[in-house]
Amino acid sequence: MPGEDAAAVLLVDAANVVGARPDGWWRDRAGATSRLLARLAALPGLAVPAPDGGHPLRCAEVVAVVEGAARAVPAPDGVTVVRAPGSGDDALAACATRIAGEGWDLMVVTADRGLRARLPAGATVTGPGWLYEVLPA
Repeated sequence: MPGEDAAAVLLVDAANVVGARPDGWWRDRAGATSRLLARLAALPGLAVPAPDGGHPLRCAEVVAVVEGAARAVPAPDGVTVVRAPGSGDDALAACATRIAGEGWDLMVVTADRGLRARLPAGATVTGPGWLYEVLPA
């Protein structure tokens, strides 16, 4: 976990996060993803509680990987949207490797165990529940 006053890139598995809440997302995947992205747009520059209860984490940047029916959603200011041409997991793993290679502390939000195993060493991983707790309403 990054230390005090650390800035990290928040990398979000949008499909996994949207699918973590049984709120009817399956009727409108693109709409549910758009709503998530709009909420994520409030995070850059903010300090949020660390998932492990340690020092707060400042979100330097938010990157969300979208796939399937959600690929066409607009990117709100403050969120970099990566549109996976195929597998969202492949796109997210590649983004994680790139971001970590640039020297950023990396916080990945996904509950996908297979994807977690593909992330670079040093990446902090947490589930959608943490993200929903820190997102503004």
